[in-house]
Order: sequence, then structure tokens, then C-alpha cells
Amino acid sequence: MPDFFDILCRTAHKTVAGGYYSRFVERDKPVETAPTLRLSESVRRSAYLPLIAEVKVASPTMGAVHVDARAIARHMQAGGAIGISVVTEPRFFKGSSQLLGTVRRCVSVPLVMKDFIVSACQIEAARDAGASAILLIQALFDRGHSTRGAEDMIEFAHAAGLEVLLEAHTDSEFERALSTEADLIGINNRDLRTLTVDLKTTRDILEKIPTDGRVVVSESGVETPEEALFLKRCGADALLVGSALMRAVDVRRAVNRLVSAA
Repeated sequence: MPDFFDILCRTAHKTVAGGYYSRFVERDKPVETAPTLRLSESVRRSAYLPLIAEVKVASPTMGAVHVDARAIARHMQAGGAIGISVVTEPRFFKGSSQLLGTVRRCVSVPLVMKDFIVSACQIEAARDAGASAILLIQALFDRGHSTRGAEDMIEFAHAAGLEVLLEAHTDSEFERALSTEADLIGINNRDLRTLTVDLKTTRDILEKIPTDGRVVVSESGVETPEEALFLKRCGADALLVGSALMRAVDVRRAVNRLVSAA
């Protein structure tokens, strides 16, 4: 019986085969914005707790939310987010290229296209839609769901001018991720097999495995400034927060409370 992560990856292959990513380019050219730092540099140079805020309109755990993506993205940037992640997976997260393009035209911070990337054509789509970086998942490569290996996909992304946030969930995945040329290493506190969340995942991994100065992003599960500070003290260089911000009544204030936690 496949777990939920396998279902997500197999669905991603069907989405690729259906031509979704070949139609990913925005019809309207994104508004020109001032040059920005790369995502990894934005993390390193932040005077506050570096936060990548996530725009998503639905998820298997959050359900669907009806939001003005333009307003949400602007509030996230105004609140102090150093980058914005945009979920583009269409089946379970109801994402779209339009969502990514909409956010790109509204903010000047680096954007991460967050999806289940199994094919190089998705990386090309991310570049063409205005992303600054992409999310890759170590477990996806370990399970043979990608058409290429992790190093090959990272090299392809770099050639396309994109940075890579490579996500891990276990000790062994984290060690393999550290051995790559990924620009940032993520630790997902959510187990994608079961969708359960445990913030101690970040703590447990970083207590055992030295990062050798790599930029580490703790992902998922943060609701409060106290939890943000906990992860920072565990050794995370940055946080990626989505659901708590999408549910917030005042997104700008919610972002600011988190970035001011440390």
C-alpha cells in the first residue's frame, strides 16, 4: 500500500505527462522589479529571523482558503519575509502558474516554486514563470520517483539560473542532501508519508549531524514566535512557514511577530 508521499509523486508524473508545466509561462510579462539578493544571501544577511513565507491556496491538512494572493504576498513582504514560497502543485494544493506569476508581479523578494519536481521540464517552468529558486525533495530521489538524480537536477537548476532548496526529513536524507551542491538544505518537520508534524525533527537532526556552515531551513509546523525561537536555537538558519500565515487575520503582523522572535 503506497503512502501519501508516493501518491503525491505518482500524481506529479501524471501532471507532467498531461502538459500542465508546458503551459506554465505567464501570458503577461512580470512587472520589472529592483534587483534582489539570492535567497541564500537573503538568509545570511537578514538582521532578523529569516522567514520564507508561503503562499498556498489549499493543502491536504489545511483545506482550501479563499485569499487575495496579491494582498497576501505584499503583506508577507511588508511584514519582513526575506523570501516567498509559492505552492504550484495543482491536484492536492490547487496551485497554478498564475499564482506564481501573480506573486512575482507583487513583490521583489526571491520566490521559491514549491512543487513535487520529478522532471526537468518543471525546472524550466519555474524559471519561465519568474521563480528565483525551486524546492527539491531528497526522498523523491531516494525512492526513484525522479527522471534524473538529485545532483543532475541541481546542476540543471543552476544552469537555469535557479537556486535549490533540497529538503530532507530523516538523518540519512539530511546527510545525503549535505553531500550535494544544493544552495540551501531544508528539514521538513512534516512526515510526507503520514502528514504528521513534529518540530523536534529539526532539533534531533541538527543535534547529531554537523552542517559545516550550510544554510539550513526548518520547514512546517510553526505557529507561534516561541516555536520559531525554539527552531532558531536548535540551529536552523531560517524558517519556512505557510499554513499559520494563510490562516492569519493580519498576515503582515503574523509575519512580523515571527521574524522578531530572535
